[in-house]
Amino acid sequence: MTAGTRFAYGTVEHVIVGKITHTIGWQWSFYLIAIFAGVLLPLVVFFVPETAFVRPGDQISTNSSSHHLNEDLELSPANQSNGNSNPSSFEEKETPPNNHSTDLHPPPKATYLQTLLPFNGRKSPVNFFKLLLRPFPLFLHPAVLWACLIQGTLIGWTVMIGVVLAAIFLGPPLWFNEVETGYMYTGPFVGAILGFILSGLLADWSTKYMIRRNKGVYEPEFRIVLVVAQLVFGCAGLYGFGITADDVGRYGWFLPDFFFACEVGGMVLGAVASALYIVDAHRMCSFSPSVPHPSIPFSMPW
Repeated sequence: MTAGTRFAYGTVEHVIVGKITHTIGWQWSFYLIAIFAGVLLPLVVFFVPETAFVRPGDQISTNSSSHHLNEDLELSPANQSNGNSNPSSFEEKETPPNNHSTDLHPPPKATYLQTLLPFNGRKSPVNFFKLLLRPFPLFLHPAVLWACLIQGTLIGWTVMIGVVLAAIFLGPPLWFNEVETGYMYTGPFVGAILGFILSGLLADWSTKYMIRRNKGVYEPEFRIVLVVAQLVFGCAGLYGFGITADDVGRYGWFLPDFFFACEVGGMVLGAVASALYIVDAHRMCSFSPSVPHPSIPFSMPW
């Protein structure tokens, strides 16, 4: 989801850069990056300290998501009248109390001067080289590989469309300038926002529906249902953009931009679906949200 968020809101910068390029020259795009980076770097160093929360053991219940999804599900009156005693019914069960030790205390808070040090101690008892190399074996895990492909495919196509967009609209027959070409990224920004809204509406709703169909039993695979929406919007956006962008003289600028928005919306839906499934089904693989990011090379050659 982090990757999807960055790509979604990253579309706004193309609108701004198009105006900058047309008004004061493309060099100023890089000058402004250097200026903002120079201003923000000391602010990050002095006012954004590194923090970490080390849990005493595994305090995350693997059933936390299913508890969250089932908290609103209750046994229907029809089932109650029939005397249904199925232990896997919709009625929420009382969760056992947390038995973790309360004798463990957090380490003392670091002083401000200690936070400014380049190195102020380890934040994890795990071996450094194990942490360094841990992402690479994860790509051999089928679920992680699936998540990489689900996210990386449409992320790669989003990058590809962004590469060819200027070549399509700056030349004939529309002869867009830099500002108008930058405005073409308004569509994918709107598509990303709608994709986040739609994924929020469908993610838990579809899972609760599958729980009901499964007689009250939650399975992490129910999260995968959301990729159906990704298939619809993503494929419609890709094929639609390809057809309309191939003849912009006939279809104009709106339809390619509309299908670009559909493709980005599908990308967001896929990122949400894969992230939720990994977190629910394979919690040991979800230690870092940046794991699926190298999936982009998977999709670009394809």
